[in-house]
Amino acid sequence: MTKTADGGCGTRHRIGLGKRRPSQRCGPARDGIGPPSGFTMLPWLLMGMGAIANLVRGETPNPWIGAIGVLIFNSLYIALVFRAFDRRARETPTTRLLLLALAAVTFALAGGYGGEWLYFFPLLGLATGAVMRGPRVGVVFLALTVAAGLVAGLRDGWGAISVAYGTLISGMVTAAILALSETVRELRDTRQELARTAVEKERLRFSRDLHDLLGHTLSVIVVKSEAARRLGPRDMDAALAQISDIESVGRQALTEIREAVTGYRRGSFGAELDRARSALSAAGVEAVVRQSGPPPEPETAALLGWVVREAVTNAVRHSGATTCEITLTTATERVELTIADDGIGAPVDTLAETEGTGLRGLSERLAAVGGTLEAGPAGAGFRVRARLPVQDESPAPAF
Repeated sequence: MTKTADGGCGTRHRIGLGKRRPSQRCGPARDGIGPPSGFTMLPWLLMGMGAIANLVRGETPNPWIGAIGVLIFNSLYIALVFRAFDRRARETPTTRLLLLALAAVTFALAGGYGGEWLYFFPLLGLATGAVMRGPRVGVVFLALTVAAGLVAGLRDGWGAISVAYGTLISGMVTAAILALSETVRELRDTRQELARTAVEKERLRFSRDLHDLLGHTLSVIVVKSEAARRLGPRDMDAALAQISDIESVGRQALTEIREAVTGYRRGSFGAELDRARSALSAAGVEAVVRQSGPPPEPETAALLGWVVREAVTNAVRHSGATTCEITLTTATERVELTIADDGIGAPVDTLAETEGTGLRGLSERLAAVGGTLEAGPAGAGFRVRARLPVQDESPAPAF
C-alpha cells in the first residue's frame, strides 16, 4: 500500500515499502521557466549589427580600429552580463572596472563614428542595468542618458536623440526586471524556509508531547503493575483495583495521544494533580498538595499541568522519595509552582536530555510565554520550580 505526500519544495513523493521516488525535480525552474541568466542578454548584441555591416561594406574609416573596438565591446559586454547574475561577482571592484571600460569603449566608438555606432549606447544601458542595484541607479542612468544624448546630438544632430531615450529605457527596464526577479526568488526562498521551519516546529511539538505523555503514562503503568504483582498473592481485590487503574490510564493515554497528534490537546491542571496523586500513591510516595490564591488562567494551567506531569514522573522513576510536596501559589503578577521531594533526585543526564524532551522541553515551553523553570538538588531532595507571568485577559477600555 502506498500513498503520496508533498515534499518540502512542492515535489510529490511516493511513500511505501521501497525507496522514495520524486516525481519531478525541485528547483526554481520546476514550472518550465528558468530564472534570467547571462544568455538572455546575448541576443541584444544584434543591435550592433549595423556597425558590423558598415565595417564589412568598407563604409567605416580606419576599419581595423573599428573592428578591434567591436571585438573589445562585445567581450566586455559578455563578461559583464554573465557576472551580473552572480551576486558575489557583480559586487566586486573588477565588475565596476569592466563597466567603466565598456563605457569608455562605447563613447569612443559612438563619438568617433556616429550613425549606426550610436546604438552601442542602448547596449551599454542594458549592461549597466544588469550590473547596477540600489538607490544610485536613477542617478547613474540620468547621467548616462544625458551623455548619450549629447554625443548623439553632436554626431548626427537632433534626429539621433532617440538614442538617448533608448539608452534610458533599456537600462531602467533591465534594472527593474532583474531587481524584481531577485525579489521574487528571495521571497520563494523565504517561503520555503518558513515551510521548513513550520515542519521542524511541528516535529518538535509532536516529539515533545509524545515524550511528556508516554513518559508519564508508562511510568504510572509500570508502577501500578508492580503494585498489582505485589498485592496479587495476598489481596486480590486490591490487585484488581490496580489493574483497573492501569486500564483507565491506558484509555486516557490513547485519548491524549490522539489529541496531541491533531494538535488540540490542552492539559488540565486539576486532572494532572489527580494523576500525580495516583502515581505517587502507587509508588509508595506520600503526596502533599498546597494551593493558595485564585486558580490560574487556562493557558497557564495547561503549562503547569505539563510541569506536574514531568516532575512527578521523574520523582516516581528516579528519586526513591517517601514524600513529594506540590505547592501552587498564585499572586497578582506571577504564578509559581514548586514540586519538591525528599529523594536522591534525577540523574544528571536527565537534565541534559535531547532538545524538546524532558525538563529541557519544559523550559522551552515556559520560556515561550515569558516563564522560567528551575530544577536541581535542594537540601535533602530534588526540586522543580516553575514561574509564569499572570495573563491579563481583561478587556481593553472603550473610547
